[in-house]
Amino acid sequence: MSSPTPIPVVLAELDAQSGMRIGVATLNSERSLNALSLDMIRLLDPQLQKWAADPRIACIVLRGAGEKSFCAGGDVRSVREAIIAWRGQPGPNPQAQAFFAEEYRLDYRIHTYPKPILVWGSGIVMGGGLGLLVGASHRVVTETSRIAMPEINIGLFPDVAGSWFLPRMPGRTGLFSALTAAPLNGADALFSGLAEYFLHAADYDMLVQRLTATPWTSDATTNHIALSKLLRQFADRANAAKPISNLRTLADEIERLTDGDTLAEVVASITSYGGGNAWLKQAATTLAKGSPTSAALIWELLRRAKHMSLAEVFQLDLVVALQCCARLDFAEGVRAVLVDKDHKPQWTPASIGEVSEKWIMEHFANPWSEGDNPLASLG
Repeated sequence: MSSPTPIPVVLAELDAQSGMRIGVATLNSERSLNALSLDMIRLLDPQLQKWAADPRIACIVLRGAGEKSFCAGGDVRSVREAIIAWRGQPGPNPQAQAFFAEEYRLDYRIHTYPKPILVWGSGIVMGGGLGLLVGASHRVVTETSRIAMPEINIGLFPDVAGSWFLPRMPGRTGLFSALTAAPLNGADALFSGLAEYFLHAADYDMLVQRLTATPWTSDATTNHIALSKLLRQFADRANAAKPISNLRTLADEIERLTDGDTLAEVVASITSYGGGNAWLKQAATTLAKGSPTSAALIWELLRRAKHMSLAEVFQLDLVVALQCCARLDFAEGVRAVLVDKDHKPQWTPASIGEVSEKWIMEHFANPWSEGDNPLASLG
């Protein structure tokens, strides 16, 4: 007899001081490392809207079930299945469009949420998981956090507004992280601004107890300050557990490796790294094996997004994501990494030198009539 399918998101409200409550949402798919599915999105987004309108809710906590992962990214396996089923059909893929549009709308809601949101980014935080984390008012990492934007491995690009938050990292560390899928730890997250607080992973239950004992008010600004003060107290306890930040330690070398006027120059510089640092060696290997189209899209998106608003970046991400769905690399990359797991993707085109300007511009072609982008109402 098969076990029942778990509820994708477990929702709870905890009684707190002054008659207030804490909303807690737990991504509940440990087997998939809490990969963000459309079902999760469709439970979480309306609940956030409900909590925003409820005067009794003081703050929100968003976490992942289990200890291994907050969220390992979007459910790209399901998107791949939708891509294969839609091949040969005209127009944007409706299932892929629903997933990406609703995911980005949820991310934008978190970025603009009127109440404090604490995201507990312990364990794996990748891709779509980072999209949930970076928009929160209070972003927490721990000694177990493992963070990355690994889309170059699967023929996609750092979506979820990556071209908005990656350039806000120090120097060109955002460009480097996007091109190499370099794994970041909790100290890297603090240095880069992806997170604000480093806590002990084992302190979650104690933190929740303190949250319920905090004297919340009906004023969101006051509650933001109260939550910040509480997290600082826990962060002071965890200072000794912080790992060494590769981004901070290797900042000068990263600047040197990414110092180029063209993508080809930067790719050649990174992939020819001959030093002795294992982390940089792995970054160089990942870029060399990654999708050339993804690398070119990263370069172009960062250029285009320089003066865009957050809403405009999400709108552009939706265009490019659906164009990726209409081509070969995304489905092939997911196959190689997550389905067959042979880690031998056949990229089209196969090298940076074969990626034409025309090919990349096709990825920015709007598939809708003017003003009909499903995310046009953002902002």
